[in-house]
Amino acid sequence: MSTPELDVVEFLLTAHLYTKHRDLDERDLPPQYRRVFWTDGEVERPLATTNSSAAAATGIDRPWDAVKGLMFTDRDDFSGTIDFTDEGMAEQWYLDRTSPERLMENPTLAYAFESEFDDVEYERARTSNRPIHADRVWIDGLLDEMFDEDDEEMLDLVEIRAPEEIEITLDNLVLTEDQEGEIDKVMKAIEHRDYLAEIGLREIGKLLFVGPPGTGKTSVARALAHQLELPFVEVKLSMITSQYLGETAKNVDKTFEVAKRLSPCILFMDEFDFVAKTRSSDEHAAIKRAVNTLLKSIDEVSLIQDEVLLIGATNHPNQLDAAAWRRFDEIVNFPKPDSSMRSDILRVVTRRMDIEGFDPHEVADATEGLTGSDLRLVLREAVLDALTEERTTLTQDDLLRAVEGFEERDNLKNMEDFDNWRGSPGSSSSDDEDGGHDHDDHDHSHDD
Repeated sequence: MSTPELDVVEFLLTAHLYTKHRDLDERDLPPQYRRVFWTDGEVERPLATTNSSAAAATGIDRPWDAVKGLMFTDRDDFSGTIDFTDEGMAEQWYLDRTSPERLMENPTLAYAFESEFDDVEYERARTSNRPIHADRVWIDGLLDEMFDEDDEEMLDLVEIRAPEEIEITLDNLVLTEDQEGEIDKVMKAIEHRDYLAEIGLREIGKLLFVGPPGTGKTSVARALAHQLELPFVEVKLSMITSQYLGETAKNVDKTFEVAKRLSPCILFMDEFDFVAKTRSSDEHAAIKRAVNTLLKSIDEVSLIQDEVLLIGATNHPNQLDAAAWRRFDEIVNFPKPDSSMRSDILRVVTRRMDIEGFDPHEVADATEGLTGSDLRLVLREAVLDALTEERTTLTQDDLLRAVEGFEERDNLKNMEDFDNWRGSPGSSSSDDEDGGHDHDDHDHSHDD
């Protein structure tokens, strides 16, 4: 069980032991401590255990107040440094209150106290600790090195997330068997990439996610980054036509350079159908050069050699040409969910909701053709409608009414023009029934 005083003593003890044992490095510090001590691309010894650094690392507002009653702690009022008066006493106090599970989350302490517990192994603790290249501070430091003020527009092209910033996890997603199988293969390829390189199998690790908007393509890619603790580099390919991005081919090159410098990482390229549209159109020559540069860069990047997992995504696979298809070694289909999958999605999304008489099968049957993203919108409306009645407990009827409301809004959104919507002279309701629609909701904003 964690307490404020235990958390602060653990922080102080970790800093002391890390400073003392020079064979330890940044990988031996828990990420929440490493972030506090990271300066100019490294963690410098000795680690300064001030009141402010302790607060930042532990999340405790007044660290000194938590430990000032202990016999072995002291504070320098001038510098704000919190220290031990007797490190041996501090270690024994901590060992009497900690657990093997807690020590296994802190490689520095696992290193120092491995012999004190049967279930503590330093090497295993270090291996399971999040690597430094997955930390936001490390990513920001690298970007500062790579970009100056003249390159600021480049950052409009890419969005880089640390794993710690990705809330979606694979456990929160409902996947098809094919999707699960491809993810398992990717994870095995990453785990055994040295073996794959040894046997000469290098053309692996380029996936194309195909499916309608709202079916989870971006969510799965991000969840995979969270699961594997890899930086996530996201590129929307249509951005290379932005008027703010002058040298488009150079920016494409820079994107792949960033991915290789951040490696191992995931490079996610959304709107990949833009490549085919550009190649078959009369776009400006500079844009076409950028697309050709992109295709060449895809050929040259490798999971095995560069430790970059490349994932493309498209809502319009029919627009891709052969040159685009052959860049990928695996195609992963993201269809609209069937009734069984919709039922599973509803169970996942409503796990923290209180719903009287909840029957996910009935709601699933009423939502034919909806995506996971759509289901999230339905549930959002049901919750908001209940809140207008000062209720935090929902009913099955709330959900079914929300489904009807969603369908009405969806029909309005997909009408051909505003005149038809308002019933202007000469229009007829049959003009609106074109039989199909394409949702604009971004799939990556929902846990579908």
